[in-house]
Amino acid sequence: MSLPKEGRIYTYADYLSWSEDVRVEIIGGTPYLQAAPSRVHQEILSELHRQIANFLVGKECKVYPAPFHVVLNFEQEIENEEERQNVFEPDITIVCDKTKLDDRGCKGSPDMVIEIISPSTARKDKIEKFNKYEQAGVKEFWIIEPQEKIVSVFTLQKNQSYGRPDLFSDEDHIKVSIFEGLIIDLKMVFAD
Repeated sequence: MSLPKEGRIYTYADYLSWSEDVRVEIIGGTPYLQAAPSRVHQEILSELHRQIANFLVGKECKVYPAPFHVVLNFEQEIENEEERQNVFEPDITIVCDKTKLDDRGCKGSPDMVIEIISPSTARKDKIEKFNKYEQAGVKEFWIIEPQEKIVSVFTLQKNQSYGRPDLFSDEDHIKVSIFEGLIIDLKMVFAD
């Protein structure tokens, strides 16, 4: 990937042209290189993925850990490329509609997204990506703060907004609203 040019808007087509070795997201046409995740980040990701994947064995929905890209609003009629200027790599993505999947990732809104934040990604995850996920109709969105051991769970309401989050700590269990019977044990997620 060559360095972004000043004032240039990048799209999904640009994303597909870049090397697979480079982890990058595009938010509003601006590319952001992804730093290598920390050990703690990867431990949280691995445990969440394990609990969710075990629950989904034999079910229609699939869970994907990063790197796995999501292009929101892809399935809609797009008059210009502006709507395709957002390509995300959530830490965990759950997709129940297989028509949104291809060999490269998810084209359209996933059912659930989990972002594990770091100091360098907090603003993007809590504001920019939050707004894009809400607008695209992602049913459930989690923000995990590893240092504080806090999980904020946003569930899409009937008015198509997230509203106030449900907050959980490392001593809690979270019932995933989009699945009957899936409960995440945060003590195991945040285990040292």
